[in-house]
Amino acid sequence: METDVKFLEFVVKALVENPDDVKINRTVDEMGVLMTLDVHKDDMGKIIGREGNTAKAIRTLLRVVGMKNNARVNLKINEPAGVMGEVKTSSTKSLDDAMNDLKL
Repeated sequence: METDVKFLEFVVKALVENPDDVKINRTVDEMGVLMTLDVHKDDMGKIIGREGNTAKAIRTLLRVVGMKNNARVNLKINEPAGVMGEVKTSSTKSLDDAMNDLKL
């Protein structure tokens, strides 16, 4: 197993609740190394982080590992099925009900 795959696997499995669902695919082409990450849908927030900061940090560290091996490493995080576009609906209240809740 390549050092960049080992590194990514170590970091991601330390962050997630479902480490058995972590899958990493590594492909090499003329543009460099593309690592594709699949995680459990419940762990996506942990991998991406607030405002994407965790994902940015992981990508930066992977680039450092790549530079050590004279390779350009990019990370693609696949979104699990059913996550994109998932909207939590909340019950809607009438204006009167909302005002009564405020007890004004």
